[in-house]
Amino acid sequence: MNSGEETIEWIHSLLPFGIKPGLKRMDWMLEKLGNPESNLNMIHVAGTNGKGSTVSFMRHMLEANGYQVGTFTSPYLECFEERISLNGVPISEQDLVAAANKVRPLVEELAQTELESPTEFEVITAIMFEHFAHVAKPDIVLVEVGLGGRLDSTNVIKPLLSIITSIGHDHMHILGSTIEEIAAEKAGIIKKGIPVLSGVTNPDALTVLKETAIERDTSFYQLDEDFYKMDIQTTQENQRFTFDSPLGRFTHLKTTMKGEHQLANASLAIMALLYLKEHASYQITEAACKKGLTLTNWPGRFEQLMQQPLVIADGAHNEEGMQALAATLKSHYPNHKIRMLAGVTKEKDVAKLLAPFSKMDIQITWTSFDFFRAADAGELLDATPDGIEANAEKDWKNALELMMNQWKRDELILVTGSLYFISELRGALKKNEELMKVN
Repeated sequence: MNSGEETIEWIHSLLPFGIKPGLKRMDWMLEKLGNPESNLNMIHVAGTNGKGSTVSFMRHMLEANGYQVGTFTSPYLECFEERISLNGVPISEQDLVAAANKVRPLVEELAQTELESPTEFEVITAIMFEHFAHVAKPDIVLVEVGLGGRLDSTNVIKPLLSIITSIGHDHMHILGSTIEEIAAEKAGIIKKGIPVLSGVTNPDALTVLKETAIERDTSFYQLDEDFYKMDIQTTQENQRFTFDSPLGRFTHLKTTMKGEHQLANASLAIMALLYLKEHASYQITEAACKKGLTLTNWPGRFEQLMQQPLVIADGAHNEEGMQALAATLKSHYPNHKIRMLAGVTKEKDVAKLLAPFSKMDIQITWTSFDFFRAADAGELLDATPDGIEANAEKDWKNALELMMNQWKRDELILVTGSLYFISELRGALKKNEELMKVN
């Protein structure tokens, strides 16, 4: 392969192999590559919601402390290459092609064995390890789980620290029908002797995690039990808080990431850095962490796209995400009418998604987007509970343009749902800024 486009096309061609839980194919490929993952310092991050934001908080703070930080995240919002980044800069076309050309012969060889072809995500994971170990060589890599944890392709690593941000109702057709079953899958990243930080609030899920940590003889640190966020002050522009833990106390912290759930993510990130300082000889200062917190952003997470009209995008795509979104709206925009443009994937329970908004001044337009698992706008409308003002428009561009033209100053246009939808919308706006310009 000679170009990035050709390389990405080849990687995407593996998508039909879908989700094949299990680590045997990863182990096989990594052994052939000389186990590049064994040469990296890593933090492993799992969770239903909050993975990307927690990674972003850690990255910005580690960078502010002078470190080179690799990140592996998904899905991407603007370009495929951003999934493998160094200090926020996506892997170059040249480096992506070089790593993929090392991995491709192994993929073709593996496909001829009884293990069969690796999946798209497994191949991307192998490319990431190869690139970071031999080319980028960051001081630390923040590795986000793709799906679940126990059988996820990233679960071949032995990290310095494991983080589980939250556990809720998502991917239930794969991970399990109960919170306990989902928690058991997430708890799969817990390894003997490797400490775990948890921001999980669901008591049933938390019980599973704590029992797993005891079984695997490792330390377990729980937000609001072992380390704390406190003295919270919220404005429309930002949030201020204090962080306290046995490893250190930081005061007068500020972040522009909105919603109390983001303070939980920030607290997990701070605790992670203080652990690195205490147990892994990283040089971490309060001043640098404060700077990193103020610089942290994460596209598609309560992201303001425009001021007039006021347009905010948030990739809330499950029950817990919608609960956090509703709480954030009430906290930061309590007096605004919400005009919601929403597109979600199939298998979603519409009534449960909308429950947090039942007592809010809200009008919903269901739409669709270019993704093979996108739900039909009309079917979403049919599933909308009585009492919620809703309509359907399958073309989101038409819907958004109409909403923007009708916008009033006491209204907020909220684009939400699948991150694939948010990605498509942000990409279209970036390519053609005139597309949505309102006079």
